[in-house]
Amino acid sequence: MADYNVILNTGDVNGGVVNTVIEIPKWSTLKIEWNRELAVFQLDRVEPSIFAKPVNYGFIPQTLDEDGDELDTLVITNEPIPTGVFLEARIIGVLNFEDDGEMDHKIICVPEDDRNTGDQINSIEELHDQWKLKIEHHFNHYKDLKKPGTTKVLGWGDTDDAKKIIKECQDRWNKK
Repeated sequence: MADYNVILNTGDVNGGVVNTVIEIPKWSTLKIEWNRELAVFQLDRVEPSIFAKPVNYGFIPQTLDEDGDELDTLVITNEPIPTGVFLEARIIGVLNFEDDGEMDHKIICVPEDDRNTGDQINSIEELHDQWKLKIEHHFNHYKDLKKPGTTKVLGWGDTDDAKKIIKECQDRWNKK
């Protein structure tokens, strides 16, 4: 397997497009994480089925968030995207999230070329409130059976907020 942090860059952040690599397909209960030291995907744990991921979960290469991991992405599609697939994704916003007292942002994005929707989703405001509520509920509660109260959704940001966070995470990567 190739090291995504070597063969891929972050993408065109100013242009609103990032490269993202899928770790966990939508609806999976497998908590799969990119192991940067070994350059492989690793099964961290199996979550209870009530905490299956409601959206594809990935990371942006050559970034580091405040929690020490690559910056997370939530990629909106109707179908699950398999682990290890990379795509160019349009940035539409950010979920500000705290996990065990550390910021763990989630960049919200859609495929850059989404012919199913006709590339209709361009901003966080275009997502319906019910989708946002489901995402908030998931991230506020997915650790409740093991470590209750350790996760907290702090709100949503727009595309400009997301780009600012991505650039900060690129700087952190470049300084490591």
